[in-house]
Amino acid sequence: MMTLGRCGGALVFCTALASTAWGGSVPTPAKRPAAAPASTQAQARASCDRGQFRLVIDVGHTAASPGAVSARGVNEYDFNKRLATRVAHKLRDMGFGRTILLVTDGPSRRGLVSRVTRSNESGADLFLSIHHDSVPDRMEQTWEFEGKKQHYNDQYPGHSIFVSVDNPHYQASLLFATIIGKELKARGMQYTPHYTDAIMGSRRRLLVDQDAGVYRYDQLIVLRNTRIPAVLLEAGSIINRSEELLLAGSERQAVIAAAVGTAVDRYCQLHPPAPKDDAVARAPQRNRPLAEPVQVSGAAADDQ
Repeated sequence: MMTLGRCGGALVFCTALASTAWGGSVPTPAKRPAAAPASTQAQARASCDRGQFRLVIDVGHTAASPGAVSARGVNEYDFNKRLATRVAHKLRDMGFGRTILLVTDGPSRRGLVSRVTRSNESGADLFLSIHHDSVPDRMEQTWEFEGKKQHYNDQYPGHSIFVSVDNPHYQASLLFATIIGKELKARGMQYTPHYTDAIMGSRRRLLVDQDAGVYRYDQLIVLRNTRIPAVLLEAGSIINRSEELLLAGSERQAVIAAAVGTAVDRYCQLHPPAPKDDAVARAPQRNRPLAEPVQVSGAAADDQ
């Protein structure tokens, strides 16, 4: 989540369509229509060099500044890292072998500067930051879970997607965000409209695509200061008690990973990777290689 929530404990997890044309019957024998190329999907895939396309999957927040706290007391950072790792592995399985899983250390401000710098130096074609949502503190209610007082809000389930008009590639960012939103929708997921409500106060956002659930968050550093198309995904609300359980489950994570994978592939078809040796000011790649998920333990909130 972005700038919302409380602080808690420690780290938990370090982890198309084939179209066939059929001719109608006519009184005299008609020639069968010329065979269509193998498939639309195969043609599109050929236009996307998955092996050359490089995507940064950013784990939102850090262990030291772990974002929001869920209704059951688990840090947002733990949810972010688990889902981001799942997404990165899905992309690698699809052939996007240059996918970078970006894990940032340190306090909030230093972590933000670090992730922007590393992303800009990575030579990547696209940036996606993974987060999980909450609500402002004044909208929370209290309950007891496993003998401890916790906070929740069950009113606003759903994901949300953000872009910044100040990103130098705003239109490309918006395109990718829209594709993600539509892929999530196609899989039965719904975005939350509450960012348009007056109750959100200073956190109210402009909805720029009401079908896909894409909002503008122009001031957000990781969206504004990255020099590549950039999108932030709030995968769902962990302060919502029911949705928290879904987001913690493997099934929901797989659905989101599949939606992102398809969205990346479709974006790549429209924006094939530029030859890396033609890119300007490409610094050596210093981001961490994608690692197997490692389980640790804990809980904590606030960054971005």
